[in-house]
Amino acid sequence: MSGSHLAVVDMQKVFGDPAGDWWTPRFAEVVPPIRTLVDALSPQVTFTRFLAPDKPTGAWRRYYDRWPFAEQPADAEIYQLVDEFADGAGPTVDATTFGKWGPELAARMAGADRLVLAGVATDCCVLSTALAAADAGVVVWLVADACAGIDDAAHQRALDIARGYAPLIEVVDVVQVLAAR
Repeated sequence: MSGSHLAVVDMQKVFGDPAGDWWTPRFAEVVPPIRTLVDALSPQVTFTRFLAPDKPTGAWRRYYDRWPFAEQPADAEIYQLVDEFADGAGPTVDATTFGKWGPELAARMAGADRLVLAGVATDCCVLSTALAAADAGVVVWLVADACAGIDDAAHQRALDIARGYAPLIEVVDVVQVLAAR
């Protein structure tokens, strides 16, 4: 195996809407670096989407009690990719969990030896995906300048946590990813 596969985590309208409950403040700032990565690594790119389950179970019931607005079907507008990525996004992996690593994303990586992660939120879905992939033995590059957290402090904490998993997870920047192509 060789090369990288980019997973763009949850660049959805629900996280990019400044008026929404799940708005990620630096969302718009990470769109250009993510676009650079998508253009550079295409077609080895998968987008992910966080979706509400049809019927929440276990602890997820409490989660959706707190966020009832999110109990919408997969085709709801809030769950669509933002316009900058909607056209030609290519394959999408949908999940009702924070972490997106699983059989679908693993299959999309066929032929790649490194999972490159970008998207939102660094401190939730991105970190959850990184940890699960690393546990599965995948080399993970978390692209710091192509991710955004629920706030700057949470983003930094997530990067610091990820650095603790080196060499399984490496925190890199867009320039490093482009240089390794």
